[in-house]
Amino acid sequence: MRRNGYTQAAIDCAEKACQYLPDDYTFQLLKYLTVPTIYNNPEEILSYRQRYAQGLQKLVEQTHLQSVAEKESALAGISRLTNFYLSYQAQNDVDLQCLYGKLVYEIMSANFPQWIVPLSTPQLETNQKIRVGYVSHYLHSYSGTLWLTGWLKYCNHNNFEIYCYYTGNEPDTVTDKFREYSDFFHHIPHDLSSACEQIIADKLHILVYPEIGMNPQNLLMGSLRLAPVQCVAWGHPVTTGLPTIHYFLSSQLMEAENAQEHYSEKLILLPNIGVSYPKPYIPPVVKSRADFGLSDDDILYLCCQAPFKYLPQYDFIFAEIASRVPQAKFIFLRGTLLQERLQRAFAALELDFTDYCVFLNIPERLDYLMINLLSDIYLDTFTWSGGNTTLEAIACNLPVVTCPGAFMRGRHSDSFLKMLGVIDTIADNEQEYIDIAVKLAQDSDWRHEISECMSQRHDQLFDDQVCVAGLEAFYKQVVKLT
Repeated sequence: MRRNGYTQAAIDCAEKACQYLPDDYTFQLLKYLTVPTIYNNPEEILSYRQRYAQGLQKLVEQTHLQSVAEKESALAGISRLTNFYLSYQAQNDVDLQCLYGKLVYEIMSANFPQWIVPLSTPQLETNQKIRVGYVSHYLHSYSGTLWLTGWLKYCNHNNFEIYCYYTGNEPDTVTDKFREYSDFFHHIPHDLSSACEQIIADKLHILVYPEIGMNPQNLLMGSLRLAPVQCVAWGHPVTTGLPTIHYFLSSQLMEAENAQEHYSEKLILLPNIGVSYPKPYIPPVVKSRADFGLSDDDILYLCCQAPFKYLPQYDFIFAEIASRVPQAKFIFLRGTLLQERLQRAFAALELDFTDYCVFLNIPERLDYLMINLLSDIYLDTFTWSGGNTTLEAIACNLPVVTCPGAFMRGRHSDSFLKMLGVIDTIADNEQEYIDIAVKLAQDSDWRHEISECMSQRHDQLFDDQVCVAGLEAFYKQVVKLT
């Protein structure tokens, strides 16, 4: 129900389930912490956020961990869910994340008291390597971890010994890369205890989670103390709120001046975009617009983000662009749930959204890249910008229109373009964003100039080794400090 936009109905079901199964912690979580994947209007964001904050406080007060049954039920609940969608409200989540992180920590402490004791740093003998571990459910082709292959590929193995722990079970060619770049690779699918035991046995100096917040097991492991120094990176670009995670590995180009206020962890600003992203393979153009039911006369604006990244207060932007670019076509690849909102936004300008909005289902990667190559302009989302999607658009030399937000999660595309040195399509506000999107449509020479400039500067963005040197300098420093 929630996935399909029926949030209140989902909450009603959870509340009814709590009446019949009052001791089931999973339904308590669903009752108190469910938020929409899609919001109908900006007012809904505020009301659901207030409901979440109040619900979280009640959940904390009502969580009892004295009996074995209470401990096991609470563990089962947090093993099934994360609070992933909270961070798409475009607010500073640090206080709510800390409250939830403390709750998860207490539940895990009650169930695994042996793994919450702080660990001392193993003595580093002369010529001995620093042991660094990376653990994730997603050591395969996945947006939140694909960049990690660059950190491992360019690792200085004279100084570091790399351990990878893959807790998911969808191995593919990217998994093979993780295995190749590791000194020790452990595939331990869906078994929290075994994964924790292996990490403890390896006596790491540093343990890094590429992301925390997308997969429940990663969150649970992150709430334990499995290494003396524990870090999280920006595969899921939101603070964890966990008292057990010491450092958040971010990017100099992505963070605002007051960024530490957004994190419970100590913020580490690595050089450039902070990751060494492998340049994507881009195939030759083997399909035409006609293959997708599109016209060569259209100006194609690619809108390829997940629907929950599109907040209702920005819907008007599409209609404003369309009012000035009659041949505009906005290509939504996952936007079916947005149709009702878009209809209202276009109707406000007396336009029919069906004349401008195209909703495509693109299951194959080749077709996805073809759409990038055939499009004219990439429209980034406000408050939570594209990551992998923007990098792939850049690899296709597709001009990117973006407007950096207040939080790092809304500044990815901004940082990519600044690293490229292609900054003319970065807007300072909503009106400038619209103006740039319109100018790119109306001035084909400028659009092609932007595209050509991007194509000549890929090496400035992809496979960056400067950030890896910065990362390893941090690793050396932190091991000395401990």
